[in-house]
Amino acid sequence: MIRAEPHIFAGSPLDRAAHLRKDPAALEALLGHPESRILPLWQLKPLVTSGPSTSLAWQSADKLTEVNTSEEVIFLGLDGDAGRFATGIEGEADPAESGGLKGSGTFEEVRGLASRLPANETSIAAQSRTLIGWHDRHRFCAQCGTPTKVTDGGYRRDCPNQDCQARHFPRTDPVVIMMAVKGDMALLGRQSFWVPGMFSTLAGFMDPGETIEEAVRREVFEETGVHVSDVMYHSSQPWPFPSSLMIGCIGQATSEDLNVDTREVEDAAWFTRDQVRTGIELALSGPPDDGSFHLPFPASIAHQLAAWWVDNG
Repeated sequence: MIRAEPHIFAGSPLDRAAHLRKDPAALEALLGHPESRILPLWQLKPLVTSGPSTSLAWQSADKLTEVNTSEEVIFLGLDGDAGRFATGIEGEADPAESGGLKGSGTFEEVRGLASRLPANETSIAAQSRTLIGWHDRHRFCAQCGTPTKVTDGGYRRDCPNQDCQARHFPRTDPVVIMMAVKGDMALLGRQSFWVPGMFSTLAGFMDPGETIEEAVRREVFEETGVHVSDVMYHSSQPWPFPSSLMIGCIGQATSEDLNVDTREVEDAAWFTRDQVRTGIELALSGPPDDGSFHLPFPASIAHQLAAWWVDNG
């Protein structure tokens, strides 16, 4: 580990108190605690304050009786002695505009909130979005098709079919994201749907039975034809779109010739350290209108990998 401070979407201030998830009575008591609060999400967008500063707009349980919430009330953790929960709101109409939460704030996409929320709230937003999204996609047993029931404070769904009784848990998909480097050169790629001029580190899902190092080498070679030897772990970042863990690495390239697989990436190229530094600076000030080379926005681990390499690699 070579990064001390957490990435955006990490570093939650809550005590997850996992032991309480299996205690329905304790969770019910926490819901009734006068200082406990619930974060509502509508279409996977959390409610946030609408004012000069942005923060999560926690609501009391009484306030949420006015809106159509889903069956899942997910226990996020403890804030002192009080509980913090999340729940989804159903329906097509925005309840912050015409429903029971009118005037409480606005529902906004987590990705756009990354740079505006206080750093310690981005993880709560990511945790809530990931779990609400998982419940939305897993209402039926994958083994027998029976509607499942929520348990463990929202961290499990059980099949009530006595002939099945399967248990289903939220999953996190591991993704390697890496900057391949050789001397003072870094290898970056881009996708066709990105804004003009933006290049980023290469990335890809890990295969079953594969180590992190093997995945880094495979992905770099598959996408660009470049061979990688030593792999150094940098840091990881939860990525709630929908539920990945980005495993950031630096890989030492042993070749330079490119053979780009355009089915994987639109383009890939080597960039000097000075070029990457300039690309970082442009990303910090916002994507340039003229399509100049730049890195992704600072909330991404790709940006942080590049920034670390420029200063320390």
